[in-house]
Amino acid sequence: MQAELIRLYPENPEQEKIDYIVSVLRDGGVIIYPTDTVYGIGCDFSNTKAVERVCKIKNVKPQNLSFICYDLSEISEYVKQLSTPVFKMMKKVLPGPYTFILNSNSSVPKILNAKKKTVGIRVPNNSIPRLLVKELGRPIITSSIQGEDDVIEYSTDPSLIFEKYENLVDIVIDGGYGGNVPSTVIDCSNDQFEIIREGLGETEGLF
Repeated sequence: MQAELIRLYPENPEQEKIDYIVSVLRDGGVIIYPTDTVYGIGCDFSNTKAVERVCKIKNVKPQNLSFICYDLSEISEYVKQLSTPVFKMMKKVLPGPYTFILNSNSSVPKILNAKKKTVGIRVPNNSIPRLLVKELGRPIITSSIQGEDDVIEYSTDPSLIFEKYENLVDIVIDGGYGGNVPSTVIDCSNDQFEIIREGLGETEGLF
């Protein structure tokens, strides 16, 4: 199996290519795609075998994966009711470079929250993953292609990403050079705001 390298422009992604990538996702495919931070690897979050593939590639457990939603209203389909302060803060910064830890509801596949009842959710400020989610009709898994301590050239250059992953995934989307700074992670599961990781998203004056 060799991956396809597909060029997309975030400013105006071609619908035909988006539709094709979504068809691969529906068939259980694993893709690499740009976000507003680092490049991510993921799949249809409802496809257990595809999620297991992502976990094997990344060497992580399913519970450590986050997923991408199109917007705030889609987030509400997968989490318990948000408090007013949490909702207002998320509305202020999304789409943006943040991952929010929230209390999940029964709509989240069991594989993603078998041992914990929280999930990480992103709405990146990049039209490519958001359009894929919108056309798919459900979230896609997101995990950085970087390791925890990686700050390496291949993680920002789509052609080098393709060289590294061409025999592991089905599609690598070239959406231009990516970043090396991950999202800021904020735990809102207790209706309070705890910064788990300082990343690209500003936190000063946020709460």
